[in-house]
Amino acid sequence: MSLKIVGGGFGRTGTLSMKMALEQLGFGPCHHMEEVMQREGQAAYWQAATDDQPVDWNKAFDGFQSCVDWPSAAFWLQIARHFPEAKVLLTVRSSESWYNSISKTIFKLLAQDRELPEGHMGDVMKMAHQLIFDRTFKGNISDPEHVMAVYEKHNAAIIDAIPDDRLLVYNLGDGWEPLCEFLNVPVPDTPYPRINSTDEFWDIFGGGNNPN
Repeated sequence: MSLKIVGGGFGRTGTLSMKMALEQLGFGPCHHMEEVMQREGQAAYWQAATDDQPVDWNKAFDGFQSCVDWPSAAFWLQIARHFPEAKVLLTVRSSESWYNSISKTIFKLLAQDRELPEGHMGDVMKMAHQLIFDRTFKGNISDPEHVMAVYEKHNAAIIDAIPDDRLLVYNLGDGWEPLCEFLNVPVPDTPYPRINSTDEFWDIFGGGNNPN
């Protein structure tokens, strides 16, 4: 099975809803940070990528047809080059609303002063902290202007690099129509998935412990 869709959008751009949408449309399983958490051995691929070590992308995505969210969004260019037939999907929202969302969720989770658990989940948390906090935002998640500039530069790089016929820039709230047209599949007669509000984020990734 070869990857058919490469998602380049940062977390908190509707990526978990998009994962569910892609799976409903027949492009699943869809890789997402949730899958890294649930599958033993996944963290090793992404730790290697974070450390700029070679990664066997075929093995990293074995069994998957699509990917969205971190960690794969950080390596969209390498992945898109490795799977040249795959379409590229960039999920976006306004910089301000994205920052408001990520600052209440992912950044708070990464900033928690706690001892990492042993084993797989400890490996996942270590990788996520290094990838997102250190590599992506250079250790500075407290300056909104810096964080939003990184987000905007990331999005612009994808738009500049990927030909229009291979890329869909999907705005949060666009619904089924542009996605289905891009993927050349029928529009479902069910509502587009809506999941992973701030409270749902803490239920999924923080064990229900919302520090707000």
